Amino acid sequence: MTQEAFQERGSLEQRPASEHGIPLVAPGYSLASVGDKISSIVLTRQTPRTWWLGFGFAFSLVLLLHYAVVWLFTFGVGVWGINIPIAWGFAIVNFVWWIGIGHAGTLISAILLLMHQQWRTSINRFAEAMTLFAVACAGLFPLLHLGRPWFFYWLLPYPNTMLLWPQWRSPLIWDVFAVLTYFTVSLVFWYVGLIPDLATMRDRAAGRLGQVFYGVLALGWRGAAEHWRRYQALYVLLAGLATPLVVSVHTVVSFDFSIAILPGWHSTIFPPYFVAGAIFSGFAMVLSIAIPVRAFYRLEDLITLRHLQNMAKIMLVTGLMVSYGYLMEAFMAWYSGDLLEQYSQTNRMLGPYAWT
Repeated sequence: MTQEAFQERGSLEQRPASEHGIPLVAPGYSLASVGDKISSIVLTRQTPRTWWLGFGFAFSLVLLLHYAVVWLFTFGVGVWGINIPIAWGFAIVNFVWWIGIGHAGTLISAILLLMHQQWRTSINRFAEAMTLFAVACAGLFPLLHLGRPWFFYWLLPYPNTMLLWPQWRSPLIWDVFAVLTYFTVSLVFWYVGLIPDLATMRDRAAGRLGQVFYGVLALGWRGAAEHWRRYQALYVLLAGLATPLVVSVHTVVSFDFSIAILPGWHSTIFPPYFVAGAIFSGFAMVLSIAIPVRAFYRLEDLITLRHLQNMAKIMLVTGLMVSYGYLMEAFMAWYSGDLLEQYSQTNRMLGPYAWT
């Protein structure tokens, strides 16, 4: 476990048994057993049958995705119902959704680290991993939307014989650079934070293969004072780089909609509205992962009710911000006096898609 995790968890003698009536630690909690408990999940515990059942179900969904992509390439993006007024359709909805849930990992790791919120250490690992998987999934949809995705490299500015350059006024180009930058920084930040943990796995691995595998990834970490000093300096630096990305990336994503002149999309509230929605949905996904993992691997003494309560408070705040965004969207449609904006809002609330 990381140094921050040990400092945050402390001992039972130094921490109150409960806070506002909510127990902070489970009975039988022992600081010395933290490393053993986490590493045993990977190194010594047998993979249960339920894990294979879950893996098989997830793999069947991946096969369904492959079938859908082949169908898309065969018949074209028209299968999504794309027409002139609805230029993005299915692809952009999925893109924004995946990018949104991917923001919580960086928020937990970077912003909470800079704010010295040490409770993040019990949840930041799988939150960061969720970010990487979510951004990888999000990157698929702009490419699939291209129609001819094998020419995706045309989106990048490189000298070529055809003198073709990207259309810099297109949000698609902005998305490419924003997502690539966000993925790169998130990957480096996740890996640097894992280095002490990989060294722990290296030292506890019984087989030679595991020792070599984790040893290569641990980059020679020995836990020396100089190692910790450089690690913490780099970790804070990367957190400082990742923090503005949380805001800027989803602001760029919101421009996919807000720079369009379509009624209902052409709105200046979209950037903060999308950022708050991304953090809100991202923390919802972290909770959706944390609660089953906490129960399945019996980590109640590491992921306590205090952690779940803190995440729920952040969801409450960002949920109120999103509600304000919805309210302002309806208010400005009325206040603007634009008949097309008013029709668009009324049609959304009372039209054929009102049930959604």
